[in-house]
Amino acid sequence: MPQLVTLANGLRVLVTPMPHARSVAVALYVAAGSRFEMDPEAGLSHFVEHMAFKGTERRPRPQDISMELDAVGGSLNAATEREYTVYYGKVTPKHTARTVDVLADMLRASLFVGDEIERERGVILEELAAVEDSPDELVGIALDGLLWPGQPHGRDIAGSAETVSAVTQERLRDYYREQYVANATVCSIAGAITDEEGLALATDLLGDWQSGRPAQWRPNMVEGGERTALLEKDTEQAHITLGMLGLPATDMRRYALGALSVITGEGMSSRLFVRLREELALCYDVRSATTQLADTGSFGIYAGVDPSNAAPTLREIASVLRIVRDEGVTDDELVRAKGLLSSRIELHVEDTSAVASWYGSRAIRGLPLLTPDETVARFEAVTREDISAIAHEVIDESRLRIAIVGPYSDAEPLLHGVHL
Repeated sequence: MPQLVTLANGLRVLVTPMPHARSVAVALYVAAGSRFEMDPEAGLSHFVEHMAFKGTERRPRPQDISMELDAVGGSLNAATEREYTVYYGKVTPKHTARTVDVLADMLRASLFVGDEIERERGVILEELAAVEDSPDELVGIALDGLLWPGQPHGRDIAGSAETVSAVTQERLRDYYREQYVANATVCSIAGAITDEEGLALATDLLGDWQSGRPAQWRPNMVEGGERTALLEKDTEQAHITLGMLGLPATDMRRYALGALSVITGEGMSSRLFVRLREELALCYDVRSATTQLADTGSFGIYAGVDPSNAAPTLREIASVLRIVRDEGVTDDELVRAKGLLSSRIELHVEDTSAVASWYGSRAIRGLPLLTPDETVARFEAVTREDISAIAHEVIDESRLRIAIVGPYSDAEPLLHGVHL
């Protein structure tokens, strides 16, 4: 496990040497995401992320940034999430310093030029329009809105056309100056590098970065809301999701819920796949997943089906959930789930970018820096009784929310007989 070192300016640094690696990954995590935004400025964090690629004082043109790592065969990208924004690059070891320098420049000295803002505003509006044409994405956002109504983690991270159109150059700059400060950032480096080399690079290139008083994320509010959402669209497939509030990332029972999700709907031997696809041929794609945020979470199931099969699919998913809750899981299912989870983690952390993300994403949210082996051990410790207990808590009628995108004007006929 890497040692977390906090510099004098508050920057947290993690270096994970991987002796057999032939690359180095650098990831800078900033406490800026949709949970930090007020509703009228939804999408602000995502807009700032885009603008960080559009020029800095030392690299004034967008191509000046992209060419830096393109010229040495490296990669550079970013992503905005609910609880952080991450900027990351991956290169051969001799170009590590260049990568840290480019990323540091983007986070410290972006220009926010008016013309570039307007160009990128148009790009983001097209991105939002593309979501409207992606019903599988749209139904997931609709389910989030049912689980967390009126809250920033219940809406599209990129905001809406209205909020993106309204944000000003001044607000973008102010938010950047407020959130993009040393004491709201984690620098995670992994790969063919030593602890000393990584810490020295971070200190040299980021040690003089100013600290500040960044805003904090908005806590979850448990509120009642609508049970269902229907978005009528003339689609070839119906896209349906069933979701329930789950567990936050700090809850130790999350490992039992993760095993429950695997048994229920992750993989071709899962109950949902066997029942809905292999036995009943109701759908091609069905899967479950969990989400863990700092203070809340979810457990959900997605299926894409022929519109004529939506109603029986919903009933069968609910039936599978009831059975797994009321009758429990088998020893064989638990063994397979643990094997899948263990292998998934072990294969994931072969990659330097994945290792930098593993520790950086935890550190920026203040979570324990468990190693992959320690995480595997927590999954291995899960018992059938643990799964039964969490299934009875989570798979509950009062928690059930259903979102549907498809060619329907009324959801009620689809929901008849759907209950937990």
